Amino acid sequence: MLLSAIVAVSENNVIGRDGHLPWHLSLDLKRFKAITTGHSIILGRKNYDDIGRPLPNRTNYVLTRNPDFVAEGCIVCGNLSQAISAAEAAGESETFIIGGAAVYREAMPLVKKLYFTKVLSQVDGDVFFPEWGEGWRMVSEERFEADEKNDFPTVFQVWERD
Repeated sequence: MLLSAIVAVSENNVIGRDGHLPWHLSLDLKRFKAITTGHSIILGRKNYDDIGRPLPNRTNYVLTRNPDFVAEGCIVCGNLSQAISAAEAAGESETFIIGGAAVYREAMPLVKKLYFTKVLSQVDGDVFFPEWGEGWRMVSEERFEADEKNDFPTVFQVWERD
């Protein structure tokens, strides 16, 4: 199974502010949906709380240390390795890490493909994307300008490593 991550990151490495995304990027949301639909996603409990529901047409694995936490329509796991093993056992071909920062930090050493949205702006925030590690190569890149549905210009990139 391929373990991938998908994230939007500002030029100053921000991915969140006050428990939410610090921007509205319609193109990025459409890209996220197109890439992750039909696959498994792994997210932390705070990220799940921000979304407020399971994302449709995906198997949602929510990570939490709280053994009493219930997320209807999701599979609750106590740790990242449990979620990865469950997705693999279910026959998943590609599973996506979708945040937040603690989940990215733990998962990045294991991730082989990164769907990266570079938000071309310095953005105020309190949650940051961790270091990626070494050995990455960019395999595609596409630029989009800001408009009425996208707060900032963005660059969609796909990175891979062996």
